[in-house]
Amino acid sequence: MQFYVPLQPPILQKELLDSNYQYQEYLPNKNLESYVACYWTVNFHSSEQNKLHRIIPDGCADIIFDLRSSSFSKGAFVVGLMTEFESINLTQKCSLFGIRFYSDTVHHFLRHPVSEFIENHVFLEDIWGREATFITEEIISSNGISRIIEKVELKLMKFLQLSKSKPNYLLQTGLQYIYANNGVISIRSLAEKLHYSERNIRRTFHKELGVSPKELSGIIRFQSVLQELYNSNQYRFTNVAAKYGYSDQSHFINHFKRYYGISPNEILK
Repeated sequence: MQFYVPLQPPILQKELLDSNYQYQEYLPNKNLESYVACYWTVNFHSSEQNKLHRIIPDGCADIIFDLRSSSFSKGAFVVGLMTEFESINLTQKCSLFGIRFYSDTVHHFLRHPVSEFIENHVFLEDIWGREATFITEEIISSNGISRIIEKVELKLMKFLQLSKSKPNYLLQTGLQYIYANNGVISIRSLAEKLHYSERNIRRTFHKELGVSPKELSGIIRFQSVLQELYNSNQYRFTNVAAKYGYSDQSHFINHFKRYYGISPNEILK
């Protein structure tokens, strides 16, 4: 069971969206909701003005399809976990479709640990071979988002049926504790709950995800703060900071800016 729903800036800052710049998210079917956080699209239509597209760490890995690509073999790529925000200046028309996977279950589809994709873009063809070319052609040739999702989910369900990858108990259970505690959990507490040593937990997270459990907990805590601010009509930053274990408001703002790039006041005007 997942306790965690990540957010990205276009959901929080809807005022950034306009007729030329659109971002949307779509939920997976019930059979895939333990593996896929969402499907998403980015469409930028203007060729006369630029647009800043911000991406923030969310503890997930993505497969991204470039729907305007002229090459089926190079039209899809994988992105691992991010530990810093990224701002992309959109200058040309673009149309992207993404699959946002939970990091503890994505191994069923990537055939490699997420650690191999940390902060990197790897062509899907290098992972799936010719299968990547076929699915990319199908997706790019599809008429409408509903048809794209239908094809993607058929492919993902097939992967699950054929998958021989066994779940890593330590990683999966550890992440569930991190999700359940909104990232506000020490490695010592995690070790006590899992009955493993802190060293073993750190080694497992680095090997499988490419990040430390402390770093990932920080990202989950940041994303939990975003959910709190997004879902609350009334809030005080001091109260939010205290609830999520920040020592003071300055610590909270610095942590927020590290992952988002701007202060919470700037996005929640």
